Amino acid sequence: MSPNLRIAFRFLTAKKRAMLMSLSCIVLGVGLFVITQATTSGFEKFFIKTILGTNGAMRVQDKIQDTMRSMAAGGENSKFRISSREGRKYIEGIEEPQLVVNALMKFANVSGASIVLNSPAILRNDSKTDSIKIFGINLDDHLRVSDLASQIVDGKLEDFRNSPSGILIGRELCNRQGLAIGDSIIIDARGQQRRYRISAIYETGVSDIDRAYVYLNMGEARSLLKKPTGATYIQVNLIDKDRAPEDAVHIEEVLQHQARSWQWREKPWLSAFKALSISSAITTSVFTLIAGLAMLNTLAMIVIEKTKDIAILRSMGYERKDITQIFLWQALIVLAIGTSVGAALGYAGTYAVSRIPMPVTGIFRTETFQVYISPWHYVAAVLMAAVMVMGASIIPARRAARMEPGDIVRGTST
Repeated sequence: MSPNLRIAFRFLTAKKRAMLMSLSCIVLGVGLFVITQATTSGFEKFFIKTILGTNGAMRVQDKIQDTMRSMAAGGENSKFRISSREGRKYIEGIEEPQLVVNALMKFANVSGASIVLNSPAILRNDSKTDSIKIFGINLDDHLRVSDLASQIVDGKLEDFRNSPSGILIGRELCNRQGLAIGDSIIIDARGQQRRYRISAIYETGVSDIDRAYVYLNMGEARSLLKKPTGATYIQVNLIDKDRAPEDAVHIEEVLQHQARSWQWREKPWLSAFKALSISSAITTSVFTLIAGLAMLNTLAMIVIEKTKDIAILRSMGYERKDITQIFLWQALIVLAIGTSVGAALGYAGTYAVSRIPMPVTGIFRTETFQVYISPWHYVAAVLMAAVMVMGASIIPARRAARMEPGDIVRGTST
């Protein structure tokens, strides 16, 4: 152990209570920062997983028709003309969905594509009615771009696959209508009424989906909606979901159909989670700020109380940088112990929180707190504590280093 570090330990033990206060604030600051970031990130990750498993990583929909204007490049009489893009016109729907799917599957990051035919409708059950949205799908294709198979909570997908008149219906809609597997209902769409039987019940946890989406086999949906060709959109699954914005731009340029990534589609919710994460980080950083202020006050008091010791050290040949190191070592010792214990508290707290029952439905469904453990949470917590504590320690350390033995003896040191 170096002499400077040994002296720092001696000075440190002279203010045990004050140092313990700084230490406890660092522990709480680091621990709570890790816990709040883990829970916020956990709910965000779970929301993203739910959305990707339901609505896919990307949607390709309306055909793009560029509006162009010609201009003469060399005057009105010039034969050379250029075109200028004025804007874009979107033609609703996809005319040749299978051709678009074939083209999509040639993109390296695309792992699946499902043609979807969508239309509003009315569900009738005895005297009860509900506004719904029917989705015509090819089951095998849709299973490649969604988590529909794992979302089935009652019934079997095979019954839906093998029955033209079978439907998939959300649990929330079933509860509202008092329906069960095998019950028949009437769907009214575009002037046609047909009776269908419930083959299976799904639950995504997203209320807007579970109370309104009804899945039909594509052939039956085309017959009901009197739409033998075309599609509303194509749901796309990607290998790397984070590349969705870049892939959407590329696909849009190549296929001339509007492509929307899940980041664009869920931007309001993602922004809300980001704001919540920043807010919780600011709140928990108050403890670390208090630790920094406590360290500043404690070291300042040590400088005042240890002026004679500092004079002796200077007269023995200690340089200003040695005195500075002694005081910075004190802050570093407290910081190292505080961040280590705080990180352990954060990990234990995160584990404990993940076991707490927390039934949530609405934007997703879960029975417990969702947590996401990331090493970057610990890195951020330690860096934040280091900046505040070490930054606050520099002032008293430099003040101590400026003291001269002669001034201390004469009582003129400042």
